[in-house]
Amino acid sequence: MDKMSGHIEIRAVAAECLIDLRHAVLRKGLPRETAMFAGDEDASSRHFVAEVDGVVVGCVTLHLNEWAHEPAWQLRGMAVAESHQGRGIGSKLLLAVEQSIVQSPAGVPRLLWCNARTPAALFYGRHGWQVVSEEFEIPTAGPHVKMMKRLGMKDEG
Repeated sequence: MDKMSGHIEIRAVAAECLIDLRHAVLRKGLPRETAMFAGDEDASSRHFVAEVDGVVVGCVTLHLNEWAHEPAWQLRGMAVAESHQGRGIGSKLLLAVEQSIVQSPAGVPRLLWCNARTPAALFYGRHGWQVVSEEFEIPTAGPHVKMMKRLGMKDEG
C-alpha cells in the first residue's frame, strides 16, 4: 500500500535544482521568480535536496546573513513535497545542514536562524531551535516567528 518507500538521499546541489519544488510548496500561485531568493547564487550559499528515486522531494538553503550583529546562516526555502511530508525528510535535511556547518573549518559561523512559518515552529523546536520573536506576518506567506539555533564545534565522533 505504501508506494513512497524509496530510499531518501540528501545531497548538496546548485540553486536551480530546487527552485521548482520551492515554488510548488512555498510560492504556489505566485510567479516562479518569487521562489528565487537574493543570495541563492552567492558562492557561500549552500543548497540541499532530498531525493526519492531520483525525484527532488525536499529542499533547504543556507545564506550567510548575520543575526544580531553576529555572523550567521539564514535557513531559507525549507520545503517538503506534500506527498512526502511526515516521513522524516525535513529532519534529514536539517541534520545535513547542521552537519555541513559543524564539519566546516574553524571560523565558519555556527549560528543558524530562520523566519519559520508558525505551523512549522514545533518542528524546528523538536530539533533544538528556539523561538526568539513575536509572531509576525509575511504578506505572501502568512504568520511567522524568528527562530535560532547555535551549533557546537566538530568534536563529536
